[in-house]
Amino acid sequence: MARSGSFDYKKAYGGKRYHSYNTYLKKIYGQRIQKVTVDAGFTCPNRDGTVASGGCIYCNNESFNPSYNDPTKSVRQQIDEGTEFLKRRYGVEKFIVYFQPYSNTYASLDKLKQLYEEALSFPGIVGLTIGTRPDCIDETKIEYLELLGKTHDITIEYGLESIYDESLKKINRGHDYKRYLDAIEMTKGRGIKICTHIILGFPWENKEQWLHEADILSEIDFNFLKIHQLHIVKNTIMESRHIQKPYRLFTLSEYVDTVVAFLERLNPEIIIQRLAGEAPKNMLVAPNWGKRNAEVIQFITNELKKKDTWQGKFYQKRFRLFKVGKTDG
Repeated sequence: MARSGSFDYKKAYGGKRYHSYNTYLKKIYGQRIQKVTVDAGFTCPNRDGTVASGGCIYCNNESFNPSYNDPTKSVRQQIDEGTEFLKRRYGVEKFIVYFQPYSNTYASLDKLKQLYEEALSFPGIVGLTIGTRPDCIDETKIEYLELLGKTHDITIEYGLESIYDESLKKINRGHDYKRYLDAIEMTKGRGIKICTHIILGFPWENKEQWLHEADILSEIDFNFLKIHQLHIVKNTIMESRHIQKPYRLFTLSEYVDTVVAFLERLNPEIIIQRLAGEAPKNMLVAPNWGKRNAEVIQFITNELKKKDTWQGKFYQKRFRLFKVGKTDG
């Protein structure tokens, strides 16, 4: 695997310093592919009382839902409006439908078949990305996704957020790290691409733990990674707590430094779908960096160039010297 001085990142990453999802898609399809998000009206088991109530303490799905998403509209209507918007904006013709808000496998198989097959029947749709939780999947659903994967590009996105069980408890996640590993084991090797979503910046974690997280994730069998900074948005439990006693959150420079160090340790085969997240100005509480998502990514890119470094520069297979699932307090 990658070692300093022996890895041609320019060739591997299409001229970038990290393994970009957009570059990957262009290599596969020969053109730009755009995700169109739909809200199919799902909920989560840690919202409806099945495993918990109130949801994750940072979560307000309105903070990342595009304006054309509305669960009162049919999936077809949302795709129609979303693709027309994206065609005008980017000039694209091919799309992946992204079932994003809440847990999009949290329903009966019959319901999932209806929604997924409606989406795939739309012209120009090459596949699905299905955002969910590792405790909202089972063998029957995986078998169905495996079948879809024979004719379409199917990705399941597991929200992990942190490898540390203490953090998962603090954010009211409702599952532990082992549940994520079990979901990966059930899904891998079946023609279904896997994306993992993590959040950096929980104030009770530290940089050493985030870099250790890069080491651990590097040895897990998945395709794509989304990295999101912790931000606090309105109408969440975290907002209420932040008002009472402000959390210590990333500055922009701290986040850039952490992501660069994280990428250096990360397996170069993992494809990066996201390096930072963004919330609407009218919903964002903190941290307020005054930068759009594209600008944050450019800061990260500039820092990689400044340091003459890249994803996987310091990657090597490591023994797991630390017990996963614990934090320092």
